[in-house]
Amino acid sequence: MEMINTKKVMPVQPVADDLLDKYSSAITLSDMEIFIYPDLLYSLVLANIMSPVIWQWRDDPWFAKIDKLSPYRRVVRLKQFIMDHYDFNLDLDSWGLTSKDVEIERFKEVMDPEMIAESNALFGYSGDQYYFDMDIRKHFGLDKYDGDIIPYWKTETVEAMDAFCHREGYRNGAGECVSLSTLYAAALFVVCKIPLEDIFLMATPLHSQNFVDLKGGLITNNRRIVTKNMWFNGTALSARAQRALRHEQVTMVAHCSGNIHVVYPQASIDHQAYRKFADKLTDYLQVELTQEILCNFLREHRSFQECFQIPHRCHGKPCWLAAENVYHYEHSSTFKVSDNTREKLLDEIDAYDCHPEPIEGRIDLGYFEDFFKRHPHVDLDELQHRLVAEFNCKHENACNLIEKLQAFIQITPRLPDAEGNKEQVHIAPIVLSADMEREQIIEILEGLRGENPMVDLGFYVLRDMQRCDWTPFVKAALERNPVSIAATGGLDDEALIAQLLAMTNESIYSATRLAQPDEVWNFQRGDGVERAICLANIWKSRHPQAVVGLEVADSLVRLQLDGHVVDFSSAKGLRASLSL
Repeated sequence: MEMINTKKVMPVQPVADDLLDKYSSAITLSDMEIFIYPDLLYSLVLANIMSPVIWQWRDDPWFAKIDKLSPYRRVVRLKQFIMDHYDFNLDLDSWGLTSKDVEIERFKEVMDPEMIAESNALFGYSGDQYYFDMDIRKHFGLDKYDGDIIPYWKTETVEAMDAFCHREGYRNGAGECVSLSTLYAAALFVVCKIPLEDIFLMATPLHSQNFVDLKGGLITNNRRIVTKNMWFNGTALSARAQRALRHEQVTMVAHCSGNIHVVYPQASIDHQAYRKFADKLTDYLQVELTQEILCNFLREHRSFQECFQIPHRCHGKPCWLAAENVYHYEHSSTFKVSDNTREKLLDEIDAYDCHPEPIEGRIDLGYFEDFFKRHPHVDLDELQHRLVAEFNCKHENACNLIEKLQAFIQITPRLPDAEGNKEQVHIAPIVLSADMEREQIIEILEGLRGENPMVDLGFYVLRDMQRCDWTPFVKAALERNPVSIAATGGLDDEALIAQLLAMTNESIYSATRLAQPDEVWNFQRGDGVERAICLANIWKSRHPQAVVGLEVADSLVRLQLDGHVVDFSSAKGLRASLSL
């Protein structure tokens, strides 16, 4: 088993009572906890960077000679690796359910409850009209529960993502959007050697994406990457990638220099880095209107295809094709309406779909494109006027075409305002080079723990119990692990103990790192320490007044349960004495 070098491990500092909820949140990492405690988003990136798993990817044959590739080609190679090894997962049953009242009560001293409800998807947020139309609770599968019930939706470390292959119904690893965005950020640095300074994490109430300052900008979207050209290609996948930035406020941005959150008056992110990010993202989200972009627009907005016809020649004679029919042929062709393969696409179209005369009331796409060539910088208001006067489109949607076209070519991101009254919080910078080795990185981060909260929390996300106070871990284990409790409800106490003892004695985490009870149960495996804490969690839910003692002494783990003594074996090499 891989072991972390412990020679320079600093003495563990106990977590102050007023920080206990925040530090225990670094263990459970639910979406709502990351929203309340924005330091946690980048802490997960750091934990994944410190994990041995992503470093092992560098030895995979898929990444052989990756250093000889351009930075962009490295990212494309990483994207395919992630596509092949991870599924997107938003299953309500993975990490269990809680309730709005419980969580609002928990966080009320940290953030105003009304602000939580307005800004977080789980607490009733609906965004703009798009999300009202979608019906968020039905979209997420929550409509089968009482309106107060919400999912935990815990964000997974790379180890927990990999462990999904042990669950029934999964072949690969899996994770939700925050898990995938933080996985990408860490792997971009470790595998692709993209500087951390060029990677920005963006979270909205319903999604998490990264912006990478490379080749005009890249956005990671769940398992995929989206270049600027892809962003404006009009496909369904690109439209889906646009949803968050088109419809939502960006609630936080996280970076190696710090973070900024729309709710809190303080910001730790470097001001110049944030300004650079905002400018680069804004430029990425807008494009000049050309004939190619117009065709891409029509690909996405099918209702406007009925405003257009496309001229062609069939057997030497002029003919006209309804635009929607031409776009339909794209589905089964390698040729596109929007590029220089259009004529080849038109040649594939059945003569039955050709009209010998122009179709009345439709705009000739060729004439429309010539207009853009003659007037490349035409004002859109003028274009609207000419659309009516010059192009003579009688379709009922024509009056909305220019408004929709404007929205297609230019998205203005709603970012947290750094120019307002944000108080700058100074933290020690995280300066890591892609040429460093893992142990060197861990040593540098160890030295920053007292000066940078994101770094200190990163060790708690890492779950390295040799470097952390056990109190937050135990608090999270006994308060926010409902799946193991619910799943064992049909077992009596003796059967419960027997099942935990019989479970595979194998941790999903290396070295001195520990899984939480629901990870143990979901993946049906755990080191003796982990299975003992899982058993303690279930026991305390059944017998709230029980005094539960846990003794960890290297290879022996002893759990005392009101007259029961249950022994497990451990390979973690930890020592602890706890009263749960």
